[in-house]
Amino acid sequence: MRVPAPRDREDRLSVSPLELTLLVGAAFCAATVDAIAGGGGLLTVPALLAVGLPPHAVLGTNKGQAMFGSLAAIFRYRHAGLLDVRAAAYTFPLGFAGSFAGTALALRIAPRLLGPVILVLLILAGALVVFVRPRSNAVAAFPPRHAALGMAAAALTIGAYDGFFGPGTGTFLIVAFVALAGRTLARASADAKVVNFASNVAAALLFAWHGVVHWEISLPMAGANLAGGFLGAHLAVRRGDRFIRGVVFLVVLALVVKVARDMLVEGAAHVR
Repeated sequence: MRVPAPRDREDRLSVSPLELTLLVGAAFCAATVDAIAGGGGLLTVPALLAVGLPPHAVLGTNKGQAMFGSLAAIFRYRHAGLLDVRAAAYTFPLGFAGSFAGTALALRIAPRLLGPVILVLLILAGALVVFVRPRSNAVAAFPPRHAALGMAAAALTIGAYDGFFGPGTGTFLIVAFVALAGRTLARASADAKVVNFASNVAAALLFAWHGVVHWEISLPMAGANLAGGFLGAHLAVRRGDRFIRGVVFLVVLALVVKVARDMLVEGAAHVR
C-alpha cells in the first residue's frame, strides 16, 4: 500500500475559537445520537469538512474523537446489564480487523465512490427498522450457533465499512443484530457500541500512523464525545425500545436524504 506523504504546514489547519466551539458542540450531539441509534458521523463529518479539512483528514480526525463516545456508551450499557460480554469477545476483534482493512482501502480510494451503495443500504436499513419487531425477551431469531455467525459476519463487514467511510455504521449494526440474533433494540445498541469502538480505534490508529489526524481538533471534540456517548446510552437505557426505534428511524431518514442530496449535487457538478 502506498504511504501518503506527511502533512505539510498548509494541512495543519488553525481553527478559530468559534469554529472549535461549534465542532465540540457537534461532537456532543453526534455522540448522544450515535449511542442510541448510530449515525453520529452525519453531524461530525460535515462539520469537519466545513472548517476546511481534506477528506482523509476529515475521516481520521473524526475517528480520533469518535472512539471516546463509543467507550462511554459501552460502560453505561455494561452497567445496565445490556452488554453481551460473550458476544463482545468475538465481535470486538472482528470489528477491529474489518475496520483496519477498510481504513487501509480508504487511504487509496475516494470514499465518494461508495455513494450509490450507501444509499441502497440505508433504504434497506430503514425498511428493516420499520418492519422488524424485536421481541422483548430477546429470543434469537436463529439457533444460537447461527446467530453468533451472523453477528460475527456483521461485525467484520460493517467494521470494514466503518473503517472505509463510517456514517450509518451504528444503525447498520443495530439492524443486523436485531435481524440476525433476535436482540431487542436496547441490547442491539449495546452490542453495536462494542463493534463501533473497535472499528473507531483501528481506524484512528491507522489514520494517525499516516499523519492525517488533527489531534488539536480531535481531542477537544473527544471530551464532548465522551459526555454525549454516556448521555445517549443513559437515555436509551431509561427510555427503552420504543424510544430507540423512533430515533433509529429518524437517523436513517436523515442519512438517506443527505446521501441522496450529495449524489445529486455531485452529479450536477459533473454535468457542468
